[in-house]
Amino acid sequence: MKFITVRDLRGRTSGLWNELKRQRELIVTSNGKPVAILSATDAESLETSLRDLRRCRAANALSSLQQQAAQRGLDQLAPREVEEEIQAFRKNQKAR
Repeated sequence: MKFITVRDLRGRTSGLWNELKRQRELIVTSNGKPVAILSATDAESLETSLRDLRRCRAANALSSLQQQAAQRGLDQLAPREVEEEIQAFRKNQKAR
């Protein structure tokens, strides 16, 4: 995995496209922190790549929510209590 700066991305874009073909992935950093992932693709695999990326993000979000729920003890709620929480949330949303 190779890291490049935002400045590199702006200043030597054409060279980076060749690098991306070789590396398949480049991590873009700003002030030393990762801000983006460039991933090589082609017309045939674009939709599959986007679907897989979105699924991975959704799985990560779900895992994070589950961890937060466990830390708050919400993973121990009975199904009735879960339903009550959902109804209370929906009621609160309608009131806004």
